[in-house]
Amino acid sequence: MKKWGVLLGLLLLLGLSLSIGSHPLKILSDNTLTTTDKLLFYYTRIPRTISLVLAGATLCVCGAILQHIFQNKFVSISTIGMMDSARLGILLVMLFLPNSPLLIRALTAFLFAYLGVMIFLLIQQFVPRYNPFILPLTGIMLGNIVGSIATYFAYQFQLVQNLSSWLQGNFALVFAGNYELIYLCIPVLIILYLLGFKIMIAGLGEELANSLGISYRQLQLVVCALIALACCAVLMMVGSIPFIGIVIPNIVSIIYGDYLQHTLIFNALLGSIFLLFCDVLSRIIIYPYEISVSVTAGILGGAIFIYILFRRRLA
Repeated sequence: MKKWGVLLGLLLLLGLSLSIGSHPLKILSDNTLTTTDKLLFYYTRIPRTISLVLAGATLCVCGAILQHIFQNKFVSISTIGMMDSARLGILLVMLFLPNSPLLIRALTAFLFAYLGVMIFLLIQQFVPRYNPFILPLTGIMLGNIVGSIATYFAYQFQLVQNLSSWLQGNFALVFAGNYELIYLCIPVLIILYLLGFKIMIAGLGEELANSLGISYRQLQLVVCALIALACCAVLMMVGSIPFIGIVIPNIVSIIYGDYLQHTLIFNALLGSIFLLFCDVLSRIIIYPYEISVSVTAGILGGAIFIYILFRRRLA
């Protein structure tokens, strides 16, 4: 799959995302939109499409980098306790500071997500590496423990519905004025790309990285902080989207190889394409209504993930 084909697919899906919706856009005789359609286009369609592109690119790039650092193809932000820790942080803010601004919620989510990653980094030092499934399963168990704590407090204070609706992957409520936090992903992605060569060296192992003059532990902490920051921005704006951070990096690795600085761009492009496709599909399945993009991404991503598992086993 060549780069121009990927770009063409992305442009096609961008056009579909901007044109498909419960309210069809009406073009006047002078090739302009009506006043209502202009408002709809600029205040909902464009912000939603931008959010889809940035969210897909961020989740896939972060997933690819985590897989490289931990030398495990089944590691992602959802299998190291990061997202569950961020949910716990958001719940505590909803509980103790219910009227706090979005920035405070995002900062708290980031701090808890980073703390969850630190706990995972501590635990993973004692995890045997002979089986690639043990490390992600350890992270899933850690996430389940943190998630159980969050669920307990949510039930105790009747916040289950609030927490679920806040964190379910959904782009229907994205509009101008309430989505700008997701632009924080752009500088983070740029910094991660510039660190690509060092991350690639770190993926060869701690001893080799240190011998080549790269502080493995320091780089690991910095990269995990950047990933936590970007993923919390996505979580706060659009919620949790399953499988995308595992499936797309594995597909990119199969097609384009494991040279990280080269594949990061393809991870970003294919991640955006996958999420745009899932969102367009979510809008047309029960048109004029729509289902949550997390449902569509979960079904498609889960099916692809099972295929990857069987492919690895047969190989």
